[in-house]
Amino acid sequence: MLNVLVVDDQASVRTALDVLFELHSIPVMTASTPEEALKLVVREDIGLVIQDMNFRRDTTSGEEGVELMRAIRKLDPDLPIVLITAYTSLEMAVQLVKEGANDYIAKPWNDDKLVTTAKNLLRMRELQQQNLRLTWQGLRARRDIKSRHDLCGLIYESAQMHDVVSLAVKVAPANVAVMITGPNGSGKEKVAEIVCANSRRRNKPFIRVNSGGLHDNLIDAELFGAEPGAFTGAVKTRIGRFEEADGGTLFLDEIGNLSAGAQMKLLRVLQTGEFQRLGSNVTRKADVRVISATNANLPRAIEEGTFREDLYFRLNVFEIMVPPLRERSDDILPLARLFLEAAANAEGVSVPVLSPEAEQLILGYEWPGNVRELENRAKRAFLVRAGDTIRGEDIGLNTTPNPNLVATISTPPAPLEATANAPTRDPEYAEIEAALVEARGVVSRAAAQLGISRQALYRRMERLGIELERRPKA
Repeated sequence: MLNVLVVDDQASVRTALDVLFELHSIPVMTASTPEEALKLVVREDIGLVIQDMNFRRDTTSGEEGVELMRAIRKLDPDLPIVLITAYTSLEMAVQLVKEGANDYIAKPWNDDKLVTTAKNLLRMRELQQQNLRLTWQGLRARRDIKSRHDLCGLIYESAQMHDVVSLAVKVAPANVAVMITGPNGSGKEKVAEIVCANSRRRNKPFIRVNSGGLHDNLIDAELFGAEPGAFTGAVKTRIGRFEEADGGTLFLDEIGNLSAGAQMKLLRVLQTGEFQRLGSNVTRKADVRVISATNANLPRAIEEGTFREDLYFRLNVFEIMVPPLRERSDDILPLARLFLEAAANAEGVSVPVLSPEAEQLILGYEWPGNVRELENRAKRAFLVRAGDTIRGEDIGLNTTPNPNLVATISTPPAPLEATANAPTRDPEYAEIEAALVEARGVVSRAAAQLGISRQALYRRMERLGIELERRPKA
């Protein structure tokens, strides 16, 4: 359980707060000096600091309290801090809240209010740590799946897309038909590429067919091929898509747009694996894995009689649903930056950065056109930009923010320098060092990434000889 750290040079204050919090089953630790407080912040599991602003007799400036608060902020930027003093200055209170203090309370305090504030901040701290652990777990899971599988350049950070990718690589080795569903522009074809790239057919052909563009009069020639003279203009042998994909994968996009006649012909070849070129009576076979994609509601189409149920079950042995971009907002900014980088590389210029205004605008938009629309907007912004920064007006979106998308844009803490007194060949040392670098020196974040407590991480750092420049000496 998280502790409240009370920092005050007066023993009577420390005792009073110790008793108050113990009565409410809140564990308490106390310190009489800033130096002692910083050591406890480093070594113990502190969830809230309640600190005095003055630590020397006849001192009322509050400068010592300001220095302590800033030192704690450097050690742990997310640790809640409540300032408490008998010498209340509204101007100082406003300034310190701007610098990151969570509250400013005057002596004598109201017991009920202080306990309520402490409970709320402790709960907030617990939620922060839980969210941080989930974030790092997600990062490690994405790194793990990327290290073991070919993701075909897919960029994502959302849990929703991680579930999609996990399903894709899981079904990839099985030789079964896969149907990928989702709205237009959401990335269904990329998911099909991932399935193929991680299958046993990865080194065989991957043939794409726009099923919606197959006319009844041409479907036989397109899918199965044609002999010379089979139809007007056919002067040489035409290899059909099934034959072209032999041994590999056939991707049938927009499968829901197939006509009734085309559905029947496709079903026949899926059932038997056999086909004949147009104008030929020679039966041929093709070993093809079929991956299909659609934005249509095929179960409803079956009920309405516009799609064959037997074909649906032939195609949909395993279904992967790709959510719209608005439901995976964590992917929006990484994708926007990727598209800007691609545009800049094509022109051989530096990659422009998104302004905070542009980021908020992008995150607040619902993206009805999904990833495809985002890519087009990024290209537009790149072309109309005035300098190295993408402004809000460059995006070209005239819309009110989507209240369901919450944008949180924060500046990460400044990186800390790690010094090593242990050999880098130690795997545990390398893992901890990598976590500290990734967390920019914030020990609580590195601990969450490693799945251990802050205290455990500090013990390992001491054993391995890893120090941080901002870490106070015991």
